[in-house]
Amino acid sequence: MMTGLSMLPIGLTLALAASSSAFAQTRHNTDAPIDFAAQQIELQDRANRVLLSGNVRITQAEMTLTAARMTVSYTGQVVDGSPQVSRLDAAGGVTVSRPEQTARSQYAVYDLNRRVITMVGAVTLRQGANNISGGRLSIDLDTGRATIDGSGVRGGATPGQPGAQSSGGRVTGRFSVPKRSGQ
Repeated sequence: MMTGLSMLPIGLTLALAASSSAFAQTRHNTDAPIDFAAQQIELQDRANRVLLSGNVRITQAEMTLTAARMTVSYTGQVVDGSPQVSRLDAAGGVTVSRPEQTARSQYAVYDLNRRVITMVGAVTLRQGANNISGGRLSIDLDTGRATIDGSGVRGGATPGQPGAQSSGGRVTGRFSVPKRSGQ
């Protein structure tokens, strides 16, 4: 059992994009402990990685990351009984959720050294009634800035549908408009 595995911060600051750059949001508590659950865990100690599979769920503070599979890479150094994690790769129906915000993609990579999360493949970002779709979402956890662009899109989606991309690789979305006062 790997209860001592410290996966370091998997903080996420999601935002909605007006074009391709998103507005900064409040920071995630990267000091909170991280819990994980999976149907199977495989420790590959000589390769300095852990494979988690089967409905993988990672939680930290108010954020949850789920996927079918995750590979946790670590440096080999142990601090306070826990290996120092350097990278997390998630695949298969990846979802990152925070209160009132959800991002979905096919794959995600969290580079702990750079403090950047990159989600790729049919990315959708939702906050309330607002929806943004693109090919890649990049979140800089130090600055709180999220950027969505049309790159990283591959076939399998129907053009014109939310989350779908044409070969032009554009970001699409819909923002809700607040009701006027007195109506």
